[in-house]
Amino acid sequence: MKKHLAIFKGETGEAILAGKKTIEIRLSRVKNPPFGVISVGDLIYIKPSGKDIIGQFRVKKVIFYDGLTEDDLNGIKKTFGYAIAQANDYWQRNKGSRYGTLIFIGDSSRFITSPIKFPKKDLRGWVVLE
Repeated sequence: MKKHLAIFKGETGEAILAGKKTIEIRLSRVKNPPFGVISVGDLIYIKPSGKDIIGQFRVKKVIFYDGLTEDDLNGIKKTFGYAIAQANDYWQRNKGSRYGTLIFIGDSSRFITSPIKFPKKDLRGWVVLE
């Protein structure tokens, strides 16, 4: 089991902790984490952008896509697009993506205080901790 730090924009972290968001979709043009490095049972720390870690969840299931085409992206959008709050903007920004990671969210829990301080100053949206 690995531990990961995932950075979420807006209220996405809160939606995960409330059980409203059940799938996290990460798309990219290159093989960035979490592609290929996340597994069922891994622990994901939830960190809203610019804030401390607010909670965690376990990975229930993960699906990787390598060599996505426009048709593949449309199929993912049609099947799982409801899981993304600002869907149209998200899909437009990720139109040329070649790699995809679908993370099915398992049990989640909120922290009263952040369990770790992570001085992250770069633009990475995902960090493998161990």
